[in-house]
Amino acid sequence: MTKFILRRLFFGLIVLFGVVLITFIVSRVVPSDPAAKWVGPRATQEQIALARIELGLDKPVYVQFWRYLTDLLSGNLGNSLRTRQPIISDLKSHLPATLELVVISSLAAILIGIPLGVVSARNKGKIIDHFSRLFSVGVVSLPSFWIGLILQLIFFRILGILPIGGRLSIDTTLIMNVPNITGFITIDSLITGNIPLFLEAVWHLILPGFTIAMYPIGLVARMTRSALLEILGEDYITAARSYGLKERTVVWSYALKNSIGPTSTVVALSIGYTLVNTFLVESIFAWPGIGNYIATAVTGNDYPAIMGVTIFSTIAYVFLNMIADIIVALDPRVRV
Repeated sequence: MTKFILRRLFFGLIVLFGVVLITFIVSRVVPSDPAAKWVGPRATQEQIALARIELGLDKPVYVQFWRYLTDLLSGNLGNSLRTRQPIISDLKSHLPATLELVVISSLAAILIGIPLGVVSARNKGKIIDHFSRLFSVGVVSLPSFWIGLILQLIFFRILGILPIGGRLSIDTTLIMNVPNITGFITIDSLITGNIPLFLEAVWHLILPGFTIAMYPIGLVARMTRSALLEILGEDYITAARSYGLKERTVVWSYALKNSIGPTSTVVALSIGYTLVNTFLVESIFAWPGIGNYIATAVTGNDYPAIMGVTIFSTIAYVFLNMIADIIVALDPRVRV
C-alpha cells in the first residue's frame, strides 16, 4: 500500500508540474500586458516600465518561471491584478462559500445517487429503471446554469417559496450581526447559537446547492447501476442467493460493498469538478464563491488569479483522485 500511494503521489506531482508549466506558458503567450494592468489604465510608459521591473517581467522567461515555481513551493500564488491582494487570501475568503455548495452536492450525490443506482439495478428493464436512466442522462446532459434558471423560475418566480440567490437576504445582513469565525455561515451561526441565521443560510443554500448537485447525482447513479449489474452476475452473489439470503441483504451488504470502488472515484472527481466549475451557477445565484471570483477574473483579464485558481483546482483534483485510488486499492487485487 505504501508503494502504491507513493507511486500515485509521484504521478500526481508530474501532473501538477505539467499544469504549472502550461499555465505559465499560456499567461506569457496571451496578448496582454500584466504590467499595464497592474498600474492602471492611465499609467505612463515610465510607470509601466517600473511595474515590469517590480513584477519581474524584465527577466528572461526561464528566470521568471523559476521564480514562479519557487513562489508556488512557498505557498505564494502571486497577487491579483484586480484586487491587488495575494491570491491565496482571495481564495481563503471565497472558498468557504463554494465549499458549502460542494458539501450539499456531495451529500446529495451519495444519499440520492447511490440508492437511485441500486434501485435501478435491482429493477433492470422495468419502468423504474427506465425512469432512473432517463433522469441520470438528463441531469448529466443539461447545462447546470439552465437548471438553475428553471429552478429560479419555478421556486422563486412562480411558487415564491425559495430565495433567488445570495448567501443571506439583504434584510438579514442589515439587521443581524453575521459572525465570521470560519467563513461558513452555517457553522458560524451554530457556534454563536444564532438559529434564525442558520435557518436563513440553509434556506439560501437549497436552490444553488441542488442545481450543482444534479450533475454528480446523475453521474453516481449511472456508475452505481453499471457496477452493480456487473457484480450481480458474479458467482458469489448467486451462492449468497442460494443460501436463502434476502435480496435486500445480497444487494446492500454484498454487491454494493464491491461497487464502492468505481463509485468513490466518481464521487471524488465530481467534488473536484464542482469545486472549480461553479462560476456560471454562482453568477446566476450571486454566490460569492470561487466560481464568481474566477468569472470576474476572466472578464477582467486577471491572469495571475486565473493561474492561481487553475493550480488550486489541479491540486484538489490530484488529492481527491489519490483518495479515491486509495479507497479502490483497499482491494489487494488492485494493488497487484
